[in-house]
Amino acid sequence: MKQVILIGFMGCGKSTVGIRLSYRIRRVVEDTDKRIEREQKMTVSEIFAEKGEAFFRDLETDLLRRMCEEKGEKIIATGGGLPLREENRNLLHKLGMVIYLRIQPENVYERLKNDTTRPLLQGEDPLGKIRKLLGERAGIYESAADVIIDVGEKNIEQILDEITEAIGYENFGN
Repeated sequence: MKQVILIGFMGCGKSTVGIRLSYRIRRVVEDTDKRIEREQKMTVSEIFAEKGEAFFRDLETDLLRRMCEEKGEKIIATGGGLPLREENRNLLHKLGMVIYLRIQPENVYERLKNDTTRPLLQGEDPLGKIRKLLGERAGIYESAADVIIDVGEKNIEQILDEITEAIGYENFGN
């Protein structure tokens, strides 16, 4: 088993699941957005505002290329838009097993409705925006995934159990 890669829409729990999974299977977790922020010395929001989305997407692709050359087995939590590029999806598969944490728009809205750090959710009709964007991305996430786990109505332990079973660590950590 190489890396375990978590993909999915914002609010699906990639970062939280990644951290909890790291304790369970004793692997380092790396968040692609946080690594880019460290390397650029700017937040993702600042990068978007100052340099644009295309620049940020190029940073993601570059990071994936570099990660393919790195040693070690990690859990990688990706940014929500990272799998949208075909090249990125190919690089993800090169890195390891891709797990899509699938969530429904209503669950995203409930989890994030008070989060002021996400530009997409500011302004009119955030639930409508979530439905539209998730509708556009769902097929891409599904095609990128080796495993799909529905997370909306599950607690963290149920999600972790499904992931550990999928990657072959059924008896790991508990």
